[in-house]
Amino acid sequence: MSAMDDYLDALAPEQKAELVRVREIVAELVPDAEEGRSYGMPAFIYAGRPLLGFRAARAHLSIFPFSSAAVEAVSDRLNGFDLAKGTIRFTAGQPVPETVLADLIQARRREITASS
Repeated sequence: MSAMDDYLDALAPEQKAELVRVREIVAELVPDAEEGRSYGMPAFIYAGRPLLGFRAARAHLSIFPFSSAAVEAVSDRLNGFDLAKGTIRFTAGQPVPETVLADLIQARRREITASS
């Protein structure tokens, strides 16, 4: 079992299901991303740099693309979501749409690739 599995297993079922969905989308889009930790949270590492992290709080879930530019790239499609500089907050009842999540991941991947 990985550290990410341990983290997910400790969550409420609806939170776990939503973050497992995020995990599956990342794995499908960036199969060479490795699971690990960054800034103390479960994260996917791509080309040695953090690609996307996530965290569950009592009232919401958060994804962290470690890039304000990546959040900005999809922000116009996230009406009703709580956005911060490098964070998207959401709930299991109002998940980030798969197409938006995919575009966010691809934007961050391009950013990492361009700087390598």
